Amino acid sequence: MQRRTRTASIAVALLALVGGYLAVNSASAQAADPLISQGRTATASSTENAGTPASAAVDGNNGTRWSSAFSDPQWIQIDLGASATISRVVLNWEGAYSRAFTIQVAATLGGGWTTIHTTSNGAGGVQDLTVSGAGRYVRLNSTARGTAWGVSLWEFQVYGTGGGAPPAPPSGPIVRVSEFLADCPFSHRLPDDPIVFPNLPGASHMHSFFGSRVTDAYSDVSDLLNGASNCSPAVDTSSYWVPTFYVDDQPVEPVTGIFYYLGEGVNNDVIARIQPFPLGLRIVAGNARATAPDATTISRWSCLHHNEAGASKDFLTCPPGSMIESYLDFPQCWNGRDLDSSDHKSHMAYPVAGNCPSTHPVPVPKLRQVLRYPANGDPVRFRLSSGRGFTMHGDFFNAWPVAELERRVRDCIRPIIKCGVNGTP
Repeated sequence: MQRRTRTASIAVALLALVGGYLAVNSASAQAADPLISQGRTATASSTENAGTPASAAVDGNNGTRWSSAFSDPQWIQIDLGASATISRVVLNWEGAYSRAFTIQVAATLGGGWTTIHTTSNGAGGVQDLTVSGAGRYVRLNSTARGTAWGVSLWEFQVYGTGGGAPPAPPSGPIVRVSEFLADCPFSHRLPDDPIVFPNLPGASHMHSFFGSRVTDAYSDVSDLLNGASNCSPAVDTSSYWVPTFYVDDQPVEPVTGIFYYLGEGVNNDVIARIQPFPLGLRIVAGNARATAPDATTISRWSCLHHNEAGASKDFLTCPPGSMIESYLDFPQCWNGRDLDSSDHKSHMAYPVAGNCPSTHPVPVPKLRQVLRYPANGDPVRFRLSSGRGFTMHGDFFNAWPVAELERRVRDCIRPIIKCGVNGTP
């Protein structure tokens, strides 16, 4: 009787062991399903701006993102290239997440969608979802935003088996332009200026802020480094701001805020010596107190896709269907010592004849601010919070993480290579 009991116990243990082995291997098999969405064609219901396309959610880069317009509903879908069996979906949300959404699959775009997952009270972050479905197309359909912004994904990853052949990696010649950029949409509006009027809320004319979402009169470099940013790439937590633009006395914000970091304007031997901005550097470019356009006016106005309209130091008439654009170049020579100065300008200088002056011997990237406002027609309807168009000015408070800015200067600016928002060619 004791032997039979022992034999039975061994049998039970063996069954448990085999069952556990099968369970572990079943889970391992599911976990081993490959990522089949990266590099695929992605489309979306909308994009916040040109720097946040649907393709950025499937590029494998956690520094780029898709972001939608600020409304509900919104969707983003991936074409897997062929029918696939889907076992897992990973959503890496930016701060602007979806509170309620479904994951859907479809064999064809005209054949209807099947829901394979529903979330009704999401909290953002990284959501790792176990699903079961099949189809060529996978869609995230958001019905309720979790914030006042749109919905935004660093990555939308689909795992499974099948799908089309893996897409070929992108290739092409290196473009020899000394450049990288940050795409930073409008964030918020306040009568604050932490450079000119630090710790004095309401002391300034109205400003429109880009990049850092936390900037106010009290902001310092630590606040920016630890705060949220709407830039692409999100590692750029710097703050950029300009006087607010008005049409018929109503504020109108630009549809794009692009900030180019360039090596142009100096000789090649100077480009090879360009240094990153020091952390916490503050720069003001332009003259908010200008009373007329003159030789010192730095900003320029033009019309999108209408070069025949020319360029002007003041507002100009843009034809119907166009937009008025503002260009502003910041100085690119630093005195190598001060992060700011009493007039917020003297620690910086513009190059002379392709070289930095001896008083400001350290070359840094040229920051070019490009804003496009959805306005055209008679410029008498336009004003800035600082006055006429020739009072356009820009403020920059550097809060790039040191290593990220150093990499971009090393890999893009000095070797004269055109890089995108992720700091690669």
